[in-house]
Formats: sequence, structure tokens, C-alpha cells
Amino acid sequence: VNTDFRGHHPLSFMFVFSPLAVVSCNSVEKKIYVNLNYTVSCVRLLNATHQIGCQSSLSGNVGVLHVLESEENLDWVLHSGPNPPYMVILESPLFTRSIMMKLKNGSSRVAGVAVVAPNTNPAAGFSPHTKCPNENTGVYSVKYDPAMAHCNKTLWNPLGNGLSYEEFDFPIFSLKDDNETQVIRQCYLDHNRAMNGSSLQYPLCAMQLYSHMSAVTDTATCMRRNDINFSINPEIVCDALGDYNVWASTRPLNNTAKGHKMWESVVIAAARLDSRSFFFDIAPGAESGVSGFVTLLAAAHALRNATQEAQPNRTILYTFFQGETFDYIGSSRMVYDMENKQFALDLDNVHSVLEIGQVKGLIAKLHSAATGLSVSVQEPSFSQPLPPSSFQRFLRARPIPGIVIEDHQSAFTNRFYESMYDNAEYLNVSYPPNLSPEEQLEFVTDTAKALTEVATVVARALYTQAGGEEPQLSSIKADPQIVTQMLYSFLVQSNNSWFQQLIPSDLKSHLTNRPPNYYVGVAQQSSEPTLLVQHLLANLTGRTVNITQENCQNQREDENDKESKHMYSYMWVQGVAPPNGTEREGYCIRSTVRLSKALSPAFDLRQYTSDDYSTWTESRWKSIKGRIFLVASHELEMLTLGVGVGVLLTSLLLTYIISSKADILFSSGREPTNATY
Repeated sequence: VNTDFRGHHPLSFMFVFSPLAVVSCNSVEKKIYVNLNYTVSCVRLLNATHQIGCQSSLSGNVGVLHVLESEENLDWVLHSGPNPPYMVILESPLFTRSIMMKLKNGSSRVAGVAVVAPNTNPAAGFSPHTKCPNENTGVYSVKYDPAMAHCNKTLWNPLGNGLSYEEFDFPIFSLKDDNETQVIRQCYLDHNRAMNGSSLQYPLCAMQLYSHMSAVTDTATCMRRNDINFSINPEIVCDALGDYNVWASTRPLNNTAKGHKMWESVVIAAARLDSRSFFFDIAPGAESGVSGFVTLLAAAHALRNATQEAQPNRTILYTFFQGETFDYIGSSRMVYDMENKQFALDLDNVHSVLEIGQVKGLIAKLHSAATGLSVSVQEPSFSQPLPPSSFQRFLRARPIPGIVIEDHQSAFTNRFYESMYDNAEYLNVSYPPNLSPEEQLEFVTDTAKALTEVATVVARALYTQAGGEEPQLSSIKADPQIVTQMLYSFLVQSNNSWFQQLIPSDLKSHLTNRPPNYYVGVAQQSSEPTLLVQHLLANLTGRTVNITQENCQNQREDENDKESKHMYSYMWVQGVAPPNGTEREGYCIRSTVRLSKALSPAFDLRQYTSDDYSTWTESRWKSIKGRIFLVASHELEMLTLGVGVGVLLTSLLLTYIISSKADILFSSGREPTNATY
């Protein structure tokens, strides 16, 4: 057969071999780079006036690894080191404001920072938050008691170093102290550490960190960029921080009819759900958040029977606020909705407020208690402002009686406020060795016993404040078994048999083998803590009803029921897994639990420079990742580039010559068309 290739282009063959090229490239990449799998970044946040946080360049920041051994060793990074920019590896004791600000000021020689998170908490305190949390959005201001504004009277968080509110123009990552970190250290020792004054020899160990942020300047700027529509799919560069508040009432309230309820008087029992740390995905919030809302959940469970058997005169409204860390997002939204008839109640219905804050100190005092209730409740012995609390947002709207329960009379006792060390270890949630996860779930810790007593005191105080009868008080007791299960689920791991039976099947993916992250996130969907507290509160305060799954999911008792959905919410949960099977026995819970928006009113009002409401947004990003590799000297890189360019030009020249002479090079004697075989 006579075949003529002169009509085909070389490009035709490239598609045949491209899968092999992709496989080869992937294989080469794996040989060059070691990807870091357990990294968490600091991200960029913005408000009405400025931006905070960290970011890399669009293509990621690259620097030669340097393990900082002491603050004195900074001179190598900032001045004398011959191979800048450097990617600085910090052990946790060196992650201080002093060192970080020096690195920030010398950022032309700093490509990024990686902080090795320890497996145990440090002995010294550490709080990257400000010394005066939420100082601009509480009740104290130029208009109201200016002498107490801006922590003039009481410095609430004296250990606060403010790192979480600084801006860094290089990426900062957290690394787990595990095998991966050992690989990084070994790479540094093998290639980058100068021995006996000798100069470093190439190749050097380098790291690349990606965390490019899309938003810049402030919230008004990024929201304006969000509104620019030059394409079918406009680019969104930032999102408002927010989530949902969770609330429930001891009497059913018509949630469809918004605004004032005649003859209704409520006592608000409040706690916050969120926390934060320097790194957005590590916010354990054990004392700052979990201790308070677990206490309120336990108190709500203790009051379930009492409030139904002997209903007090007033309704208790359990509220769990989201986004309080960022200028009281959740509480300011609820107050705004009450003022504008967008909530089931209004402020005229509010009789008083009882808020539960940080209670670790109360727990510590109870560890030595043998029997009975040993909680001592004291008022400060001197005049001082309220601590940072959601109650301040209600007072900002109008004078309402209330109390905030805390474990401190003046400054916080929490040494790790809003940091990655405010965890289960700090709350003394620990277990005997050799217990399985299920045994740990059921083991009643000393912390759980102490917190049970705090919850009992809170429950009885709420019942009395709501007008309940005193003879009922002795029967109101929190359950230590429930408390210990909550502490395990919220501080150790949410994926356990107890939580599995309390949630719908479509939420199973939210359960993980680690504690939830209590950072509020953006207002696109409910966070894991919100969903878990919502379903847990329904199970602790609601009742099981014998209806079908279809009716339950359609928010009705039966096909003809049109009214119940206004007063109750219905949840179909998985139920207990049988010992010898996989098919769970689901059931329906009827409760008064609802969700309401925890999005700052500033975004509904489009007041992005507001002084009254939170304006915090989070920048979007495309990827957050890191990797290490060996880098050659600059001279060798230039030589390699030059050789590569030479080979390319030679190839192009040869291709041109061969293509122009193709008729001669690839011609063959043609046979006459009438030739036969």
C-alpha cells in the first residue's frame, strides 16, 4: 500500500502521546516535591476600616528553610543570611509578638512563617486576641459611660498580644508536630544548617506556601468589587462572616407571626457558640465558648420536666449566639430583628437576661467538692463594667435587667483566650489510659461532675427568675452523664455513637474524629457547631412523637395538620444502631428549636462602614497548601535555563528546515495510477 505522510502535521502525533506525558509529569513532580498534608493557614479578614491576616503571592511564596532556634538567631534571617528570602520555621514558644513583629518589619527577607503546633499546651499563657475584646461595639462608648469604655476601668485580657489583628504580607501556616514536621527538620539539618562556620552548599531545602487572598483594603472595597458584573459569573472576592443563632423556648411561640406577643414575658438564657484563634481552622474554644454553651444545654435539659410539670409564669428563651467574637454578630442581629418585628418576639417581651460566659474557674473550684452543691456566686466587690458579653448588645438598645455569670471578677482567668491552646487539655477533660473511644464517651470526668453542679445552679436560677415555685427547685438537677457526653463530643471528637443517634442521616458527614472548629465562618451555610447544637437542644428539650417519617419531615402531625409547623419544629433523627445490625430505628423529635440569622445588619442595610454593627468579612482564596523541595543555586538555574532555551531554539530551527524541505526529504517515486498488483 502506498502511503503519503506529507499532508500530516507533527502536531497530530502529540495527542497520541499526551497521556504518557501527563503520567511522566506527575511522576517527576512527586520526585521533586514533598507535599504538606496537615497545614492550616492564617487568612485575611476585613472590616470597615482595614484588613488583617496573611496572604501569599498569586503563585505562592518560596523561601529557603530556616529553623529559628532563638530570638537572637533572627539576625541570620533579617540581615546576615546569604540566601534570602527565608521561610522561617518557628517552634511554638517562639511564636510571640516580639518575634513576629520583627519578621513583619523585615518582610523583604521573609517569604513566610510555619509554626509547629505542640502536642501539649505551653506552660506560659498565650492569647493572640486584643487586650480589650469587642471594645467598639459594646454598650460602653462616648455616649454611655465613657469612663468605662475601651477597658479604661478593667483590662479584660491582659495576656492579649493582638497578633490575630495584625496584617502580614507573607503567609503564616500551622504545622502538626508529627512525622511530616520531622521531614522538614531533617531537610533543614541535611542541607541548610551551616556547620562550624562553613558556607552553605547547594542544593538547599526550600518551602513554598500558597494562600493568596482575593480581597484587599476593607469591607466596603471588597463588597463593591463583588457588585461589579462584567461577566455571566462575576467574581466574588469576599463574604460576610456569619451563621445562624440557635434558640428554643419553654413554651411554644408562633414563629410565623413576628413581633410583639401579648401577655408574653421571657427570660433570655444566653451563651455564645463561636471562638477563634490565629489560624482559621483551629478554634477549639474550650473555655471561651464550649464551657458556657455546654452549661446552658445541661441546664435546659434539667429544666425540661420542671417547666412542663409546673410551668413558671415567664417563658425561658434559650439562645446560642454565633459570631460574638467578631463584634457581637449574633446578638446584635437578634436585637435588630426584635426592634424591626422580624423575630418571634420583640424587646418589650424581654423581662431579663442571664448569660453564661467562661466558667472554667468555677469548675476548678468544684473539683475538691465532695457532696452537695458547692458553687459560690459572688458579685464584684467594686464598681466595674460588664465583661465582654452578648448582654451588652441588649443594653445598647434599652435598659434591661440582667446578669452575666463568669469565673472572674476582673481580668480573665483564661490564659489561652481565643487561641489554639484553649482546648480539652486546658479544661482538664482527660481520661484514664487504655479506654476505648466509646468508654471515654461514657466516662464521667471530674470536669463533667463540676460542670454539672454549675449547670444545676444555672437551671435553678433560671427557674426562679422565670417565676417558678420554690418547692420545685430541689428536683431540678443536671445530669452528669449528659454533660460528660457533651464534653467528649464537643472537645474530643464529634463522631461518636451518641451524636450519631441524635442527628438526621444526611448530617453524618459533619461528624469527624476531631473536635469541631468553632470559628464562625461565612454566612453561606450552617457550621458544624450550629447544626450539632440545634439537634442536641431539640433532643434535650423536646419530646418524641409517634408519627411517620414523611409527616415529620413535612413539619406536621398528620396530613391534615396545618398549624403545628407555626409552633414547633420536627426533626427525624437516626436513632440507636442495633447491636447486630446496621439499620437504625429512626424517630421524630418535636421541639421549639429554631434557627435565626446571625448575619450583621450592616450587610442588609449595605452600611459597610457602620460604627454600630459588625462589618467583618473573609477574603476568598483558591487554594491553601504547602510543599518542600531542593533548590539549586541561582547560577545553575540560569545555566539550565540557558541550555533549555538553546535546545528550544535549535529544535525550532531544525523543525523549520525539515518542514521547508519536506517535499524533498519525504518524497518517493509515485507509481502510475493504473498500476495493478
